[in-house]
Parts: sequence; structure tokens; C-alpha cells
Amino acid sequence: MTIYKVVTAGAWQDARQKGVYEGSADDKRDGFIHFSTAEQLAETLRKHYAGARDLLLLYVNARSIEPAEALRWEPSRGGALFPHLYGSLPLAAVERVEALAVDDQGLHLLPEHA
Repeated sequence: MTIYKVVTAGAWQDARQKGVYEGSADDKRDGFIHFSTAEQLAETLRKHYAGARDLLLLYVNARSIEPAEALRWEPSRGGALFPHLYGSLPLAAVERVEALAVDDQGLHLLPEHA
């Protein structure tokens, strides 16, 4: 199962240097790393990243996160269950990284396979 994380290019570069992604400022404030499912991704981008440039989309294999109980599905926006990681994201769980393009209205264009 693939879950998705939106990060800045700079945050991803830092994670690659450290060998682990520890989360954004919002993630650290909330005590877990926020992820989205494919169905939740467009709304997450609209609500939290509108107009932001220099963003990357991480494709994360949820089944490769250890320990498995660190990834919890919890209600959030409208009661939908969102994946939350209580811990750091090992880079080995990231299967793909793609740049997110922005159209003329500032909306992010999702890659075909997201």
C-alpha cells in the first residue's frame, strides 16, 4: 500500500543527508508525520500547500515501515482515516520521489500514478 508525503525540496535534501526524514515543523508540533492516501492527496495539497512551489511528492510503502505499529490510521478531516507515523520515516520506505508542478492558478498537478 502506498501513502504519500508532501515535502519541500530542501527538507528532502536534509533527510537524504541524515538518512531519515523526521517531519516538517507541523509534524513535529503534532507529534507525528502526516501522510495522505491517494484519495486524500488533492485536498491535502489544496488545503495546506496552495500555491507553494518547490514541493516533492514522496511515495511511501506503508508496509515497509517498522515497527508496523508506529503507523496509525486516525480520524482527521471530516472523520476520514489518515495515516500518521509516530516516529521517523526511514528513507528505505520511500519508493519514488516526484516534483509537483503548479498550474497558472497555483493548483498542484498530481502525477498520473499518484
